[in-house]
Amino acid sequence: MGDLLRLVLKRLGYGLLTLLVVSILIFFAVEMLPGDVAEQILGQGATPETVARLREQLGLNQPAVVRYLQWLGGAVQGDFGISATSGDPVMDVIGTRFVNTLFLAAYAAVIAVPVAIILGIIVALLRNTIFDRVANVLTLTSISSPEFFLGYILILFLAVKANMFPAIANLSSGMDLGELLYRTFLPALTLVLVVTAHMMRMTRAAIIALLSSPYIEMARLKGVPPWKVIVRHALPNAWAPIINVVALNLAYLITGVVLVEVVFVYPGIGQALVDAVSKRDFPVVQACSLIFAATFILLNLAADVGAILTNPRLRHPK
Repeated sequence: MGDLLRLVLKRLGYGLLTLLVVSILIFFAVEMLPGDVAEQILGQGATPETVARLREQLGLNQPAVVRYLQWLGGAVQGDFGISATSGDPVMDVIGTRFVNTLFLAAYAAVIAVPVAIILGIIVALLRNTIFDRVANVLTLTSISSPEFFLGYILILFLAVKANMFPAIANLSSGMDLGELLYRTFLPALTLVLVVTAHMMRMTRAAIIALLSSPYIEMARLKGVPPWKVIVRHALPNAWAPIINVVALNLAYLITGVVLVEVVFVYPGIGQALVDAVSKRDFPVVQACSLIFAATFILLNLAADVGAILTNPRLRHPK
């Protein structure tokens, strides 16, 4: 247990160090963008006095290093500053939108994870058959297609021609769960098509690699049914790579939804990031980018811990 705790703490330390480096890159990359933020916000007709007042209000008169330390200290406490365009706290601007993004990611994950694992096991059992070849072609097509392309295809066939689902994911506060699931089905389906293909191929590869192991051959020689060979012998040893790929795809569901949210006008944090970039609302841009980075690092940490827990060789290193 002590070795496992040390490994987890070590991974956590690496994650925090990575997040610190990412925060530096995010802040100073925004700083290096051309143009004056205050002038961009106020427009060309602003007077120098108004620009100077806004620069002082935003803290732009201070050195960049001082502003970074202040921003980092506030971010650790959950305070990302004030939005440059609305004047509201950044967390008030992106808080609800981040919850919407988490809901969309959870909606897609609930569908994609079990479907991908089950299909991966099936195609591993039926490898080199017509079903396996068709599945490989479809998954490669899905992985190779950009999210916005899949989104527009779904809009064309399921929203415009079939009129089954709305093309725009309009949400309201008084909406019940059924209506919410209905209105967000197309963006969720777009994410499902992308991540299911990847997880299915990785599950298939992990199962096929284990099926050639000596203990699997021995189980087959003893007359164990194929499904029992998979469930009792191969699958428990394939959980480590499967958990890794599931966690990485969950990270993608949260951090890679920007294009999907833009296509379906979904009020999530990805849409907020795009709006903030167009308005040069840099506090919101920095906050969204840091949240994306922290989420990705946290789920990578979860993947590492899951791999350790499911692999005895990692739980008990020599």
